Amino acid sequence: MAESSAKLIDGKVYAERLRATVAAEVAALHASHGIQPGLAVVLVGDDPASQIYVRSKGEQSLAAGMHSVTHRLPADTTQAELERLVAELNVDPLIHGILVQLPLPKPLDERPVLALLNPDKDVDGLHVINAGRLASGLPALVPCTPLGCMILLRETVGDLSGLRAVVVGRSVLVGRPVAQLLLQADCTVTIAHSRSRDLPAICREADILVAAVGRPRMIKGDWIKPGAAVIDVGINRVPFDDPVKAAAGRTKVVGDVDFKQASQVAGWLTPAPGGVGPMTVAVLLQNTVTAAKRQAGIEA
Repeated sequence: MAESSAKLIDGKVYAERLRATVAAEVAALHASHGIQPGLAVVLVGDDPASQIYVRSKGEQSLAAGMHSVTHRLPADTTQAELERLVAELNVDPLIHGILVQLPLPKPLDERPVLALLNPDKDVDGLHVINAGRLASGLPALVPCTPLGCMILLRETVGDLSGLRAVVVGRSVLVGRPVAQLLLQADCTVTIAHSRSRDLPAICREADILVAAVGRPRMIKGDWIKPGAAVIDVGINRVPFDDPVKAAAGRTKVVGDVDFKQASQVAGWLTPAPGGVGPMTVAVLLQNTVTAAKRQAGIEA
């Protein structure tokens, strides 16, 4: 097999750079305005993956000099109790950003919880007002993962104007907002999904291919236009390829793109893990600083 042609996009490097910028902004905001950006994370239940994410968010926000609070609620928390906490955080002057860790354990319903969030504190960008502002090209708090994808693309590809972009996946968390951001960057954007006809042919047209469909290694090397920038948002846990490890029940994380195949064809490629993931938490910190500035009437 030929040597890998794709340049790897190391999300850890760019995330570290962004965190350093955020820490400097936090210090400047505190020095000039006496404001310490505050982030509240709400975790319901004991989902292991969510526990890891929440711990990382808490540690990184403190490291950046922020005020950081984590509310850990038992899995049997009622809808009313959760909504009461969100309502309290909405009016807490020390909290500028609120993140409710999803998914919520059943039978809790995330929709009324997200609807209740103060849109100005919605640092995950999931409130319908933020989604509407993004779609209208107005200043908004943008979901963290899509914004992280755009930072990686601008840092590596550079000017995106006029490029053809294909987004595979139409979730409100990633697919739709990343398509809106690509439109704002003057790309020609196609949103493809499970019902799209001849998906491989659609993908082959893309100068920028964003995979956010949640199916392990779905996008093959021959789906990719030679030299394209490929952003793999997928986080899928699968058995090891090694049958001995697989038989022992061991698993590993892979993306939505077949990494080995894609690395022979793409020009730029994010690994999974280690690509988009580290950017998500760094952008959450940036969004919290943005929210704090806007709430204080300081230009963000």
